[in-house]
Amino acid sequence: MADAEDKIEHRRLMVLEQFLQAWNGRKVDGLMACMANDCAFNASGGPDAEGRRHVGRDAVRASYAALFEAFPQAAWTNGRHVVSGDTGVSSWRFVGTDRSGQTVEVDGCDIFAFSGDLIAQKDSYRKIRA
Repeated sequence: MADAEDKIEHRRLMVLEQFLQAWNGRKVDGLMACMANDCAFNASGGPDAEGRRHVGRDAVRASYAALFEAFPQAAWTNGRHVVSGDTGVSSWRFVGTDRSGQTVEVDGCDIFAFSGDLIAQKDSYRKIRA
């Protein structure tokens, strides 16, 4: 049993690495290839306690595309991933330049819930600079 669990955790780690590569490659299709059919994304900011919630493939895709639109230049660096059971965690540093030319640099992390090998939910958190 432990061997089977190790294998699925390894596959999930590979999905998180592919997900990070898709962010850095600005590939919405690559991001969505890592997401389950019934996926959700909770942004780090928004009107609700869990941030702004995007539910379903179309809403998640639109949210990811909007981030690329808002930040024509962006990179997610220092990526580290951990998976335990159905939960994954990735930490990263985002460095981007928005359409006005302002640079943003912030550390953050995502907590993932998996369904099989794919991401069912991405829950984002980031540091707030004051």
